Amino acid sequence: MKRIILMVLNNIPFVPYWWWQLCHYAKKADQYSEEERYALLKKITVHANKGGRVKIDAHGVENLPDKNGFILYPNHQGMFDVLAFVESCPKPFSVVMKKEVENVMFLKQVFHIMKAKALDRSDIRQGMKVIAEVSKEVGEGRNYLIFAEGTRSKEGNKVLDFKGGSFKAAMKAKCPIVPVAVIDAYKGFDTNSIQPITVQLHYLPPIYYEEYKNMKSTEVAEIVKNRIKETIEKNIKKDVDK
Repeated sequence: MKRIILMVLNNIPFVPYWWWQLCHYAKKADQYSEEERYALLKKITVHANKGGRVKIDAHGVENLPDKNGFILYPNHQGMFDVLAFVESCPKPFSVVMKKEVENVMFLKQVFHIMKAKALDRSDIRQGMKVIAEVSKEVGEGRNYLIFAEGTRSKEGNKVLDFKGGSFKAAMKAKCPIVPVAVIDAYKGFDTNSIQPITVQLHYLPPIYYEEYKNMKSTEVAEIVKNRIKETIEKNIKKDVDK
């Protein structure tokens, strides 16, 4: 909460206009292209992160597929994760969020602008519908971000098990899967601190359909989890050794 307040205070001259823009774009999302909507979110996010004393250190952006129609699969550390992706990812994307946060002020506007999908984890039928919708949109060239752990890790940089069902949208769309290792994003909003922090994002080489087409979703989940876990452990060790 303290860092959110800091973000607002350090951008106070712009906050009223940005809030108006967010609400306007959220209500009129269909009147703007995905690129226009994403550009607005990126502009606000970059200023907010800077005001909140957060540096985004992104690696491997060149690993993103040249062609749109892929799904990002990162580990999940908290509400700040999406802000780190918006600042660092050059390509517009949407997100699958848990239904519990779809009406939270500010997040509601952001999710409307992104045309995000709300997933009710207690409703299997609704979950299957979301998977089908995401798969269809990815096949048509949209990019998505899905947190395969299903919930945020409450142990910092520790990675939880990745759920196989989270990968069914990618498998159905036959699209590239991009593992992303997120490091120290939990320090953004999940600690009661306003000390300067650096959040690392490591975009790993994509896994293409030809590589996973004969695998089960649980096998794909394990591969993605292990690649992310190894990247996190390697980069945390680098920091310790400095």
